Amino acid sequence: MPTLYCSAILFDLDGVLVDSTRSVTRQWRSWGEEHNIAPERVLEIAHGVRTIEVVRLLTPHLDAEAEVKKIEQREAKDTDGVVVMPGAAELLKSLPDGRWCVVTSGTRDLATSRLRLADLPIPGVLISAEDVKKGKPDPEPYLMGARLLGVNPADCLVIEDAPAGIRSGHAGGMKVIALASTYAASELKQADLVVDTLRQIRVRTQDGKLRVEV
Repeated sequence: MPTLYCSAILFDLDGVLVDSTRSVTRQWRSWGEEHNIAPERVLEIAHGVRTIEVVRLLTPHLDAEAEVKKIEQREAKDTDGVVVMPGAAELLKSLPDGRWCVVTSGTRDLATSRLRLADLPIPGVLISAEDVKKGKPDPEPYLMGARLLGVNPADCLVIEDAPAGIRSGHAGGMKVIALASTYAASELKQADLVVDTLRQIRVRTQDGKLRVEV
């Protein structure tokens, strides 16, 4: 059983703590069709990165901020099939206060609404799209999470579901466990470890550190 030690755990949200894939897919497909962009092209890049970066890349002629607001309002209203990921509630309950945070590519309003919908706690540190200048795969989001937790990045563990998030965590000098939920395990090989479910992860405190068993 692989064991990792860290001082804090930084979680991605969608596809890790909350299963919102169906909602995200529906809304990106709809947006792509509205702008005559093949849905497959949109979905190829949309998971794990900020909405504003997808919009800027695919429709540079549009008002990106207005499009983001429209897309994320639709996502917030589309709650069909949005549920807590198996094992998420139990894993969060096992962590001491102040030793974990959420680092998401979505907006703060969308993140908090999904956490509430899944009946998960809203952490004291929540890094969202509007908090950073550069989103994943840039390391800025995870480095900000580590800084606000007061933890050295090298002592942090990231749990992610997308290649962009894995690259972000590694670029920040952190270990990464990937959850094969949104992507197949074969597409997540950059991670230090890959799991099929959060139920495979057990955490306990040992000598002031978090002992993470997978």
